[in-house]
Amino acid sequence: MTSYSLFLGCIVPNRYPGIESATKMVFNKLGVNLKDMLGASCCPAPGVVGSFSEQTWLTVAARNLAIAEENRADVVTLCNGCFGTLFEANNTLKNEEETRKTVNALLSKTGRIYRGNVEVHHFAKLIYEGHLDQVKRLSQSLTGLKIAVHYGCHLLRPGTLKKIDNPEKPVFVDELVRNLGAESVDYKDKHMCCGAGGGVRSSNLELALDMTKEKLENVKASQADCILNVCAFCHLQFDRGQRELAEKKGLEYNIPVVHLTQLLGLAFGLNPRLLGLQAHAISTQPFLRKITKVSVQ
Repeated sequence: MTSYSLFLGCIVPNRYPGIESATKMVFNKLGVNLKDMLGASCCPAPGVVGSFSEQTWLTVAARNLAIAEENRADVVTLCNGCFGTLFEANNTLKNEEETRKTVNALLSKTGRIYRGNVEVHHFAKLIYEGHLDQVKRLSQSLTGLKIAVHYGCHLLRPGTLKKIDNPEKPVFVDELVRNLGAESVDYKDKHMCCGAGGGVRSSNLELALDMTKEKLENVKASQADCILNVCAFCHLQFDRGQRELAEKKGLEYNIPVVHLTQLLGLAFGLNPRLLGLQAHAISTQPFLRKITKVSVQ
């Protein structure tokens, strides 16, 4: 059985543990073993820590990568920010010898060393490229569902380094959705940021929510049944952001927000409670009722 080191980051264990549960059950169905990364920390965030101190950003990332090396298993991430940090730090440390020596000198104080013998993967790309036939075989049809896919920023860019799909017009998550029988709806400014990344949510919540509001209005106009994301931070911004927009501005959208691992879990017939769908800020019940309706047709 293929094994990967599961990097959870901060948001999944602290805000949405259902995404961890969904991920472990879905990958188990796909015949993939996920190893816990004992002692792993924040990735750290590329737009916050990386903006202030590249050396600190690289050293903390190197420590996480060293834990995966001790697991003897490549890393898989559930958040675009974690993917961006660990993928880009891994590339820098592998290719810049002097930087690697400096980082390892600091890392040695923790009793660890970065060797550069693991790769970093995003879970959505891993499933699309390696398990699409299994997904189709294991899934019940979700025909009748309308889904608004959100890719996020750090998954695809910088395109010359990551080389995932077309960073200006990606389609692979849309194709995953269509393979489940659902419709991936088009909507205005589909590839615009959710508003959270780059330290915006931390430094200027008002601006972050203004960007989220624009995305939500465009998704609402598409009549989608949910926003589907592949990033825990985008997930938080759309889910908690809707509650914040209601509290601060009296705006109600009530659009269910679903992580791709949760959607795959539903398609595989897994219990929604075990996928954590009852723990979202915005109720997922309308979406779950629609799935029940289409699955009995």
